[in-house]
Amino acid sequence: MKLTIIGTGYVGLVTGACFSEMGSHVTCVDIDKEKIDNLKKGILPIYEPGLESIVLNNYKEGTLNFTTSLAQAAKDCNVFFIAVGTPPGQDGSADLQYVLQVARQIGSVIEDYAVIVDKSTVPVGTADKVRAQVSKELEARGAAIEFDVVSNPEFLKEGAAVNDFLKPDRIIVGADSHRAAKLMRRLYAPFSRNRDKMLFMNVKDAEMTKYAANSMLATKISFMNEIANLCERLGVDVENVRKGIGSDSRIGYSFIYPGCGYGGSCFPKDVKALVKTAKDAGFVPTLLDAVEERNNLQKQVLGNKVINRFGQDLTGRTFGIWGLAFKPGTDDMREASSRVLIKALLDAGARVNVYDPVAMDQARKEIPAQEQEKICFAQDQYSALDTADACILVTEWKAFRQPDFKKMASLMKERVIFDGRNQYDPDEIKEAGFEYHGIGRELG
Repeated sequence: MKLTIIGTGYVGLVTGACFSEMGSHVTCVDIDKEKIDNLKKGILPIYEPGLESIVLNNYKEGTLNFTTSLAQAAKDCNVFFIAVGTPPGQDGSADLQYVLQVARQIGSVIEDYAVIVDKSTVPVGTADKVRAQVSKELEARGAAIEFDVVSNPEFLKEGAAVNDFLKPDRIIVGADSHRAAKLMRRLYAPFSRNRDKMLFMNVKDAEMTKYAANSMLATKISFMNEIANLCERLGVDVENVRKGIGSDSRIGYSFIYPGCGYGGSCFPKDVKALVKTAKDAGFVPTLLDAVEERNNLQKQVLGNKVINRFGQDLTGRTFGIWGLAFKPGTDDMREASSRVLIKALLDAGARVNVYDPVAMDQARKEIPAQEQEKICFAQDQYSALDTADACILVTEWKAFRQPDFKKMASLMKERVIFDGRNQYDPDEIKEAGFEYHGIGRELG
């Protein structure tokens, strides 16, 4: 089967590479010539474990290609995947300009029946807008070409996206025609050999499913963070509470880890978009509003803890920050808690040393130049602690799980650890001679 993927960002590149790995002939299209040229050289625009080898191998085999020309990619194409960005607007709504622009371009180049798939996360009703744009272009061409628009949302975790795509727990397809559904079943057959993982529904149902899933996970995180804040005030260890409620099979252990807030390209954006959709429909999303508010407040918790411990004026203080990406396994710093923490410390007069195993280059691109003047980008996790008044764990990379406390003590000015992910055992930290501050664990 011949596929065209429009957009070579996180979703598009993973989708294209994994389909080519299963034998489809895939062409990835992007208007960014530099990005396409780099991909042909084996230089990927994102960090994702396992992705590079799949891209390189399939490009070498000729099953995965890259181009800036949609017209070239469209020849004899069966399926077009729209995988371009839908950034949040000022009001929180998903910006569909790139999706609709691609829809018009597809309408100008298709030659025969095709299925057009919305892979980007888009609000309910987007498929109708895509269909209208394609039809408008076909009418302008005087071309009577049949097509279907399908919603096939992605459920990829950054840091585990390749495995999620190759071994999905479910494949959601929103299709309003039997012909499109049949083609999508054939396309995904290699991913459902041990059991049928495909769930077919109406297009709008599939569009809503993506937003509901991400918002549900964000809700679990914000709920647990709220409980952590309450535990802290009551002298309760939230980690014991987490284990207690997680043992209930109706709740489970996933997404109930207290921390310093969620980030990334999905949860913040999707919660905002669903809130906007609800309000546009005349519905007050009380719970979702609270989820977003709690997360925004939670990102301030670490900075507040540091200021409560060291004072409002941090002039002359230095803090070593471990982790910049919003989660382990990625270099993505979008909506990362580290951004809020760094700004709070700098605004209070401090200097910061930062280290992340993967996201250092991305940090240099995204952190404003005026902030970088007071930031030292360390060579490793320990040099980030040189003369530091405290170590602040923000991203729970594996490299940070078993640190050398003796080495840390020899480098740091004061032996203080702020654990933004509750990664460490407070008793172990104290036995090593450090003062410990966690999330929901201020037990004295």
